[in-house]
Amino acid sequence: MSARVAVGADHGGFPLKADLVPWLQGQGYEVLDLGAHALDSADDYPDFAEAVATAVTSGRAERGILVCGSGVGASIAANKVPGVRASLCHDTYSAHQGVEHDDMNVLCLGARIVGVELAREVVSAFLKAGFTGEERHRRRLSKLLSLERRALAKGSDVPPKGPA
Repeated sequence: MSARVAVGADHGGFPLKADLVPWLQGQGYEVLDLGAHALDSADDYPDFAEAVATAVTSGRAERGILVCGSGVGASIAANKVPGVRASLCHDTYSAHQGVEHDDMNVLCLGARIVGVELAREVVSAFLKAGFTGEERHRRRLSKLLSLERRALAKGSDVPPKGPA
């Protein structure tokens, strides 16, 4: 059985996602395409980030890939979902090292930053990598998970900051 990958993109990432989905399927991956399914300039990246992040944390997919214009918004949004370790990567080293050392489970790409060929290389590096499980990496991941648990425990005591 092939690995299941959840993929999502807003309008900014739609053309790149349209290329990546059939390419991933051709590489033997089972793709859970969570949209956008049509180009709509009024759609919002947090909706697709939540769908992909939830698919990963629920176990419906082993990994996730998010594409928006820059990749930044998708990364920020996905990391709001507990259990997600999403990162913006536009090079193969970061894509595989993020998995090997940090157990990254969602890759974010900026469609306005990378072309199709580089995106394929980065995605391939991400999907072929595995967490090393070395003691130092387990220790750091444990600290990261503890930080997440503490933040969740504070819950609504912390007011959100943003534009007024």
